[in-house]
Amino acid sequence: MIERILIANRGEIAVRIIRTCKEMGIETVAIYSTADKDALHVQYATKAVCIGGPKSDESYLNMQRILSAACLTGCDAIHPGFGFLSENPAFARLVEQCGLIFIGPDADVIEMMGNKARAKETMIEAGVPVIPGSRGVVELDEAFQVARDIGFPVLIKARSGGGGRGMRIAESEEDFIDAYTTARAEARTAFGDDGVYVEKVVQSAKHIEVQLLADHYGNVLHLFERDCSLQRRNQKIVEEAPCCCLPEKIREAMTADAVKASRYVGYNSVGTIEFLWDGEERYYFMEMNTRIQVEHTISEMITGIDLIKQQIRIADKKKCSLKQEDIHCLGHAIECRINAEDVSADFAPRPGHISFLNLPGGRGVRVDTAIYNGYDIPPYYDSMILKCITNGESRLEAIKKMRIALEELIVEGVPNNVEFLYVLMHEPEFIKGRFDTGYVDTFVQELKDNGTIV
Repeated sequence: MIERILIANRGEIAVRIIRTCKEMGIETVAIYSTADKDALHVQYATKAVCIGGPKSDESYLNMQRILSAACLTGCDAIHPGFGFLSENPAFARLVEQCGLIFIGPDADVIEMMGNKARAKETMIEAGVPVIPGSRGVVELDEAFQVARDIGFPVLIKARSGGGGRGMRIAESEEDFIDAYTTARAEARTAFGDDGVYVEKVVQSAKHIEVQLLADHYGNVLHLFERDCSLQRRNQKIVEEAPCCCLPEKIREAMTADAVKASRYVGYNSVGTIEFLWDGEERYYFMEMNTRIQVEHTISEMITGIDLIKQQIRIADKKKCSLKQEDIHCLGHAIECRINAEDVSADFAPRPGHISFLNLPGGRGVRVDTAIYNGYDIPPYYDSMILKCITNGESRLEAIKKMRIALEELIVEGVPNNVEFLYVLMHEPEFIKGRFDTGYVDTFVQELKDNGTIV
């Protein structure tokens, strides 16, 4: 039985995990870098251990120091959160070799689905539709031939990693060599692996992902889908659940395929299958996230299910007590990611001192954050400082609540994207649900062209 968990993360997700652990009567150990000595997760945990300097490789990516901290503090398990080591199969194996429980899927599954090319091959075997493209990693000559066969534009994509890195679009044959070499170089720098594959670009597509919950006893459930199409340079900024324009027959087929994919790979944790939907009859597997996601909050809001609690229970080898017929969609939820960034400087990160903070509240409003009045945002980590989530009986009600929440939200001391998101919440195309993965980039360019963003 899990009694003490080390949280191998920081920021709002660490705080989020600690809160659920407290509800479950589980003690927590926070790790922190020297830059995070005053962080909220350090204050909230049962115990806290400084494991190194401010840079990630000195602390939150240092496997040996994390494992030493877990063993020295008598932990039973490690929760990796998202980012950092959450999808690192070597870390998952080391955790188990130390006699600890890794709160996530088996290392072999993480490895299989973390290799994007291998994951695609696996989905073909499972009978899940995939985007037309190369069968695995390809060198330049073969990649170029595949691109010509499937037709331009094409996406050159790193087989490892994610977060929009190691991805380049080639609009034509003339663009291909430059896009290919740039994608490989970026992948090599970001992930230490320059293997890439080629896919057809699905035009005007929506990014739809299915939230999954699977235990060790063959139970696989879905918690409906999320629309994560509002992205800036492949980085999600607004998510909502469910997708407002997904036909019911597509929803049923997509969720069934997600469950089938999870069963096929022997998944046993909380996870997500991401699809591209062409807006009509076709959808394609993109990738699987073998961890809790930033936007898990909106799935929790529409189902009333605590995904962190379920994830911990599954890792503790407990059978899932839920059945698919028990899971219902309760209204609509929206999440906005608040970043410390300068919108006028091409959304460049801007860490600094929080001189004043006022958080929104009210019925159907949730805020997940780790900042507070007087907090100094360190410059070493992700720029996301807060997630604002609203839930309404209808999508329009959730949007109205989000507008009010963003009006009430005050973050002084650092530039941020609150005003930008507030404007987005009033855009007619957003309100109608008529947006795809390219919508935000087009919207930003329009704001630049008319002088709204200088």
